[in-house]
Amino acid sequence: MVNLALKYRPKVLNDVIGQTHLLGQDAVLRKLIESATLPHTFFYGPPGCGKTTLARVIANVLKRPFYEMNATTLKIEDLRKIFKTYTHALEKPLIFIDEVHRLSKNQQEVLLPFMENNAALIIGASTENPYYSLTAAMRSRSHMFELHSISQEILFEHLEHILTLEQIAIEDDAKEYLVFSSGGDVRAMLNLLESACTVESTVTLKTLKQIRPHAMQAGSSESESHYDLTSAMIKSIRGSDIDASIYYLARLVDGGEPAEFIARRLAILASEDIGNANPPALNLASSTLNIVKHIGYPEARISLSQLVIYLASSPKSNTSYLAINHALEAIKNGEIYPIPSHIQTHAKSYLYPHDYGGWVKQTYLLKPLHFYTTQQIGFEKTLWQWHEKIKGNSKNN
Repeated sequence: MVNLALKYRPKVLNDVIGQTHLLGQDAVLRKLIESATLPHTFFYGPPGCGKTTLARVIANVLKRPFYEMNATTLKIEDLRKIFKTYTHALEKPLIFIDEVHRLSKNQQEVLLPFMENNAALIIGASTENPYYSLTAAMRSRSHMFELHSISQEILFEHLEHILTLEQIAIEDDAKEYLVFSSGGDVRAMLNLLESACTVESTVTLKTLKQIRPHAMQAGSSESESHYDLTSAMIKSIRGSDIDASIYYLARLVDGGEPAEFIARRLAILASEDIGNANPPALNLASSTLNIVKHIGYPEARISLSQLVIYLASSPKSNTSYLAINHALEAIKNGEIYPIPSHIQTHAKSYLYPHDYGGWVKQTYLLKPLHFYTTQQIGFEKTLWQWHEKIKGNSKNN
């Protein structure tokens, strides 16, 4: 069988699946491409969402020679050779650089003058937001666009289309697993299908699970979506029900949910639902996230279980969650006030608290605002007592 991912790789904008926020008929990116006014651009998003494909389509639409490179192996001499080849040419190439967040400062500096004089159209891609890895000079000469993972509905439609064209026989539960286990990655879905087709005439769930025992990224092959199972686990932890929490964790693990995805959700819960009622919860969640990245299943299930039990057993407080939400809401409602002059950079009248025993009365907001209300649950009570004692308001002073 031919390479399905390669065979069905889009060649024009209308063939690109998903990304309607970027490529819909009225989307800005589409207009920039079709009007041939696209500046240097960096795409970021999860694997298999179409970053490289989109770059190829852009090269095809603009009728530009296409060069594909990877930041980890990119050689400056190779770049210079490409630029030299097109020095006096009427057409300019499109240079696509994958893993652009790994570009060194030296590589970025070499690219800058060529970006400045438009010797080539530079398009980069990354699974991470490259904003902080790119220099300010690179950012000022380019745009950044985020691509999303392909939705399950669109993946199903795409899969059905290919199954019909290729006349592939497949069981219904195998179709579901192909989509759910691929986590929005079109390439991964087609590669799994292709491998299964080489070993049996009718693709079965059993064969797919033998090839890919666990789902990629966020996904679950269970009839209940991974969102429902994850929600049930989070709510059980929030409700301090250890057994229910472990049960839903086991459902997620058994369904092939990636350990890293589960750990990320638990890290969010550690701040949102426990917070300063038990600050070490966030430390344990962070450690667990780091651990499962390196060890994976089956051992990762143990670390996840330890974290779930700890979180379910911890006192709960959502004051940090409420405080930042209230502050953001106030800002959205127009409560924007100047910074008091005495706490601005290099202010001469700023009172340095350490010169006054750790605290001195002074104004930090021109208008008094109130966002935080302590629930005095667990360690949060101790923190509030510290806070009051620092300001000289405790009952002991």
